Amino acid sequence: MNVRTQLAPGVVIGDWWHRTDDGRMQCDLCPRGCTLRPGQHGFCFIREAREEGVVLAAYGRTSGFCADPIEKKPLNHFLPGSGVLSFGTAGCNLGCRFCQNWTISRARETVLFDAPVAPEAVAEAALAAGCRSIAFTYNDPVIFAEYVIDCARAAHDRGLAAVVVSAGYIAPQARPAFFADIDAANIDLKGFSEAFYRRMCLGSLAPVLDTLRWLRHETNVWLEVTNLVIPGVNHAPDDIARLCDWFVRELGPDVPLHFTAFHPDYRMLDTPPTTAATLARARRQALAAGIRYVYTGNVVDVTGQSTWCAGCGALLIERDGYRLGRWGLDAAGCCAACGRPLPGRFDRAPGCWGARRLPVHIATTTK
Repeated sequence: MNVRTQLAPGVVIGDWWHRTDDGRMQCDLCPRGCTLRPGQHGFCFIREAREEGVVLAAYGRTSGFCADPIEKKPLNHFLPGSGVLSFGTAGCNLGCRFCQNWTISRARETVLFDAPVAPEAVAEAALAAGCRSIAFTYNDPVIFAEYVIDCARAAHDRGLAAVVVSAGYIAPQARPAFFADIDAANIDLKGFSEAFYRRMCLGSLAPVLDTLRWLRHETNVWLEVTNLVIPGVNHAPDDIARLCDWFVRELGPDVPLHFTAFHPDYRMLDTPPTTAATLARARRQALAAGIRYVYTGNVVDVTGQSTWCAGCGALLIERDGYRLGRWGLDAAGCCAACGRPLPGRFDRAPGCWGARRLPVHIATTTK
């Protein structure tokens, strides 16, 4: 693996930027295209301009590591029952009013986070913990892309998979390198109008839809999509209908869709939590629209969290929260009742990680 030169502990030159005619530097990693003078931070906070160029100032500096179930990402069709080493950094390139991880995504002091951890140490820790993969999550991994790339390569060198949990807010020129060594992605499609993204996320919907189409049709990345259903904001049947119609037309019926429950947080403390009935209605609506694998999350709902055969209706993977129950797949990943293949990436047998959530300590480095 190529070793990046660190200007200081946790600081490396970014891969996507250029100098403008007026002497500033433009970050080309995400659709914002932040234009900066030396000493200024981008919207995401962890990318900043220095005399050498635009740098990633949080390379290897994480908010902590945790081994937990792959279903928590959520990924239901990717190595079910396995453990994944999960971590993030600070900052975000969106400004969602409803952020469920705002203490990390809106953090503005990298000194609060761990000292740098080498990519090889991350992969070794995942192996030692008994995980099958590593996941870049909590805040958006797009903003620490160079570290994602290096950790994914280190994971592959050791036979591990790499998983991204992201809002998909990334520039087209950065996508190929960012996703080159990623095996699975869950993309958060937060709403389905430009007005929603402008008002609620301080961003734009179009780049997210473009990323979703690109992942589905131009890569081998296993794709699942999540929609956080917020009462009074994006929960109405018309909202769900627009999302589902586009989903079937552009992504096809076999990409899993997760509807998850909102809980009051950050700048939406007065908004009520999403009810299980609202999620169940959205799931029924998506199934009727032609999406074959639709799930509910953040609520108790064994039916809505389990996987059912799109051919004969047999129970294929029973889930109670993050615990797996009955398993109806054969060794080839097909329905044991009718033989219909289940789209996804499966082992011959389910994993046995369960609902464990284990903090993991990794030695830091100053190289």
